[in-house]
Amino acid sequence: MRTRFRWATIALVVALIVINYIDRSAISFAVAPLEREFGITTAQYGVISSAFAVGYMVFAFLSGPLVDRFGPRRVLLVAITIFSISVALIPVAGGFAGLLLLRILLGAGEAPAFPAATRIVSRWLPSVERGFALALIGGVAVSGSLLIAGPLLTQLIALIGWRGTFWLMAVLGVAWAVAAIGLLANTPEESRHVGDRELAHITAGRVSEEAASRSRVDWRALLTNRNLWIVAAGYFAWGFMFWGFLYWLPQYLSTFGLSITAVGAFSVAPWAAGVVGALVGGFVVDRFYARTQSIRSRFTIMGVALLLSACSLVPIILHPTLTVALVFISLGVGLGFVTGGIWWVASIDAEPAQPASAAGFTDAAFALSGIVAPIIMGLIVSGTGTYTSGFVLMSVLAAAGALLMLFGPRERRAAPAGTAQAASAS
Repeated sequence: MRTRFRWATIALVVALIVINYIDRSAISFAVAPLEREFGITTAQYGVISSAFAVGYMVFAFLSGPLVDRFGPRRVLLVAITIFSISVALIPVAGGFAGLLLLRILLGAGEAPAFPAATRIVSRWLPSVERGFALALIGGVAVSGSLLIAGPLLTQLIALIGWRGTFWLMAVLGVAWAVAAIGLLANTPEESRHVGDRELAHITAGRVSEEAASRSRVDWRALLTNRNLWIVAAGYFAWGFMFWGFLYWLPQYLSTFGLSITAVGAFSVAPWAAGVVGALVGGFVVDRFYARTQSIRSRFTIMGVALLLSACSLVPIILHPTLTVALVFISLGVGLGFVTGGIWWVASIDAEPAQPASAAGFTDAAFALSGIVAPIIMGLIVSGTGTYTSGFVLMSVLAAAGALLMLFGPRERRAAPAGTAQAASAS
């Protein structure tokens, strides 16, 4: 009998990403009580918000090698302990310095999630199932958590107060850790829940470099990997659009004279489109790879999606009405999220022997865009009085990323693990 415990492992990772994104956004719904309680200014709040991305970027890069060396289970259990403690301490931070430190710590604690998720998928799933799984993790979980975070957190704050909300989120992190202790293993070979037929199904879909359960980091191979640099540059390009809309979409919609409740309602549409786009991307990438067995198929899908996303912003630039903005921003975000899980699949393809390190490298590029995009968009809006130049920059970067995806990668074909082992035995 072939079990399907690998999908329970993927569900556990999806739950972690949802908790992460709700945790990191919780502070934005408690701005007023934080300012009153700790006497921080709006400018200081902006610095506190950016501090998360700084901690995240640094530790996303560092955590990948740790995951490859010690395995995702141990690293994730330490990481969730760190970010649960940091969330629990926010209500008693005491002031600006305390909040700044805790936000950096929160970023550091959440940084290992995607590198660990990438290694888990590369060891737990055959190649033809990874696109859909990583679309769930990197696309649906991200956009879905943004969909539910606002209504969920505002209701919680109303029911149990802002302090209680942070403490409840910390408890959720602890609950995930308890579940992971019982269910999460570094590889299916180490899990008592995986049957022989499922294990054979998984191992048959690996390439030879993925046979090792743990490995030391080969920095030269990582930093000279052409395809990995292309993935990182493309993810930065998409990240600029993602973070730009995440931080500035509500303010942009308010320029059309909408009330705060209407802005909240309209802001849901792009993230709903993101859920759809991520599911489509995961389905399409697995189908194409099963047919072609070519990693270039992943890059082609990402390139086409980014190019269409870039083109979607053109009507907003030329004719900025509310209807046009809502329709085409949603289209642009939805098309961008087609790539949501494929970045991680492409990271595995680029460096299969050390997928967590590759994912950390890629995730650091995305985090860098999270620092740069809000600042540049703010400078553009304050300097010009409009968002048009910001949308032009988003579109140009997305188009440049698309061209890299379409024309830059080199093909890499690797023999399945079983083939390599048989060859070495003969």
